Amino acid sequence: MRHSATCIAARPRAGRDRSRRVATMLAALTLTALIAGCGTTGTRTDTGGPQEAPAGFPVTVTNCGETTTYQRPPRRAVTMNQHTTEIMLALGLSDRMVGTAYLDDRILPEYRDDYRRIPVLAERYPSYEVLLEKAPDFVYGGYTSAFSQQEGRSRQRLREAGISTHLNVANCTDGQVGLSEVYEEIRTIAKIFDVPERAAELIDRMKTTRSKAESERGAVKPVSVFVYDSGTKSAYTTGGDGIANAIVRMAGGHNVFADQHEVFVDVSWEQVLQRRPEWIVILDYGSTTVEQKKSALLNKPALADIPAVKHQRFAVLPLSSAVAGVRVPRAVAELSEQLHPGQYR
Repeated sequence: MRHSATCIAARPRAGRDRSRRVATMLAALTLTALIAGCGTTGTRTDTGGPQEAPAGFPVTVTNCGETTTYQRPPRRAVTMNQHTTEIMLALGLSDRMVGTAYLDDRILPEYRDDYRRIPVLAERYPSYEVLLEKAPDFVYGGYTSAFSQQEGRSRQRLREAGISTHLNVANCTDGQVGLSEVYEEIRTIAKIFDVPERAAELIDRMKTTRSKAESERGAVKPVSVFVYDSGTKSAYTTGGDGIANAIVRMAGGHNVFADQHEVFVDVSWEQVLQRRPEWIVILDYGSTTVEQKKSALLNKPALADIPAVKHQRFAVLPLSSAVAGVRVPRAVAELSEQLHPGQYR
C-alpha cells in the first residue's frame, strides 16, 4: 500500500471551502481512516494489513542526531550515492530496493547483475516528488547533500511523509573515520534490515582483504602523500578526519595534510610545496580525466621542485573507493601496490 502518496494527497489544501471539506459523514470518516494510516516511523504494511513484527523488533537507531524506531525491516528502500548502494547490494538487499541514484563510476562487478534490476531514479539526486512516486519506506544517503533542505529532501520533510532516513556515519562522526566506523555502519544497516549474519560475513571478507594486502606488502617506511581531488587556484585535498586519510595510512603512506581536522579541505599550492610530498594520489571521478589532472599538476610551476612531480610519482584511487563503503579494504590493497611496487612479487 502506497501510504506516503496517499497520506500527502489526503491532507486538506489551504483555501478550500469548509463546507466542501465536511460535505458528508462518509467523506469525513474516509479522511480520518487515511490519516490514521500515515505513520512517522517510516514503516509500511502490505495490502493484506499489518503483520506481526519479526523477533528483535522494534529496533531503535540513533543516526547523525536523529532517532528512528523501525517496527519491522524496511521493504522499499532507495539509496542515494554509490557507496550506500554498494553497502545494500553487498548485504544482499537488492530485493528490498526500489530505486538508486547518483553514481561516481561503475558499480563493482560482483554487484552489477543485482544493480541492473533496480530502477535508477536520477543521474544525480531525484526530486522529492520522484522519491514519493516510488513509495519508499527508507532512504539511505551517502552525503548530507542527499537530504538537501534547499532541494526539498530534508530528513524532516521525508519523516513527515512517513519515510525513514539514514545518513552514512562518515557525515556525523566526531573525529577520524576509519575501518571501525565503516564496519559499524554495515552492522547498523544489517540490523535495520534484520540480516546481522550477512554483515558478519561481509566484514570477515573485508578484514581478510586488508590482512592479505598487509601481509603481501610487509613492513614499509611510510611515504609522504598529497591527495589531489580537484582545483586550479587552490587544491582540494583530504584532511585527517576522512576515510581517505585512513586508506593512505593503511596503504603505507602519510597524508601531508593529516593535521587538518576536516574530511576535505582547500589548501594553497604554496602549502603543498612546503610539505614536499613524495607521491600524489589522484582521485578519479567526474568529467576531468586522470590524465588531465596529471598534466595540470606537471605543468604547474609552483610544484616543479616537489619530489612527486620531479619523479612523476602518481597513484590513482577512484573516488568511490575513497569513501566509507565496502571498497575500503580493496582500496588499501590497490593503493599499497602503487605506493610500494617493489614490495610485491
